[in-house]
Amino acid sequence: MTEEIKFEDALTRLEEIVEKLEEGDLPLEESLSAFEEGIKLSRVCAKLLNEAERKVEILTKGEDGQLIAKPFEEELPEDDESE
Repeated sequence: MTEEIKFEDALTRLEEIVEKLEEGDLPLEESLSAFEEGIKLSRVCAKLLNEAERKVEILTKGEDGQLIAKPFEEELPEDDESE
């Protein structure tokens, strides 16, 4: 579920969790559950930010100095030379 969430939604939910934990009113079990959800959301946010950063890095200048966008593709290992 958290893997398909949008960055903004994950960040908003993470902020809600932090506020609840900072209040200190949650029972221990609920605090642990909220903390676990927060860790998962922070990892999702980090992953989405890393992907966005890699996409931005793909923007390069062409020969005429204009920025061009290249399609983003995962780099595959170059071990497979069987072709």
